[in-house]
Amino acid sequence: MNSFKKYSLKKKIIVSLAHVILAITAFLWLIPVFWVILTSFRGTKGSYSSTFIPTSFTLDNYKKLLTDFSVFNFPQMLVNTFLIAVISCLISTFFVIAVAFTLSRLRFRSRRTIMNAAMVINLFPGFMSMIAVYYIFKMFGWTNGPMLRVAMIAVYAGGAGCGYHIAKGFFDTIPYALDEAALLDGATKWRVLTKIIMPLSKPIVVYTLLTSFAGPFKDFMLAKVLCGSNQQYYTVAVGLYQMLDKEYIDQWFCSFAAGAVIISIPIAFLFLKTQKYYVEGLSGSVKG
Repeated sequence: MNSFKKYSLKKKIIVSLAHVILAITAFLWLIPVFWVILTSFRGTKGSYSSTFIPTSFTLDNYKKLLTDFSVFNFPQMLVNTFLIAVISCLISTFFVIAVAFTLSRLRFRSRRTIMNAAMVINLFPGFMSMIAVYYIFKMFGWTNGPMLRVAMIAVYAGGAGCGYHIAKGFFDTIPYALDEAALLDGATKWRVLTKIIMPLSKPIVVYTLLTSFAGPFKDFMLAKVLCGSNQQYYTVAVGLYQMLDKEYIDQWFCSFAAGAVIISIPIAFLFLKTQKYYVEGLSGSVKG
């Protein structure tokens, strides 16, 4: 506040206008969020409501979602998604960090060729290959039973290494002199990665963890193709989408909103818990 008083009149106006624009943008961005939360507590059924704020409130939508398994077993979907998200998150993060470290800190033949090939592959959206992936997994017998979870983990984590670009860009900002000093002291490449690069790269590690964890929660197409009619292995994205089908939407729309609120909790919690590492990691990188 004291620093704001020192600004010139022109700069005060510009800063004030920027804050007003940001406040309006934030308000507009939050309107759909508030609407979903309010709808999850709405007492009336159906997908349409003439008022933004419900005329009556109830917890029955959450109760139905968590206890009524006659059509949708939401707790099972949540368990499936959480299990897939955690495992694929760990595998994806390892692949991304390993590939990014290799291409950033090591020099070898065909390095540039590999980088270009990975970039070209990463340009194509994942859904272009989903039919081929499905039939490959079907040939292996992974489209039915518990192996279906393994198939989804393979889909989400298998090609994660091709998304190394952001992590590599961060690693490139760390002075290579640190690696050389450690190698002169007898450190191995593994110790350079774990003792030097990783402590200075907390922001990008956290970013990779968050995006990898959120992937299975929001992906629909690949999960739907793999799961097919195997409802007991549905992820929350597939299950919630089915609640919007014509035969279910009148009775399940408010529960759909309740499900959207529930699945946002673990992602928001993880983000809030790991947010501090952005600041710590950046400060450590500056000190290095």
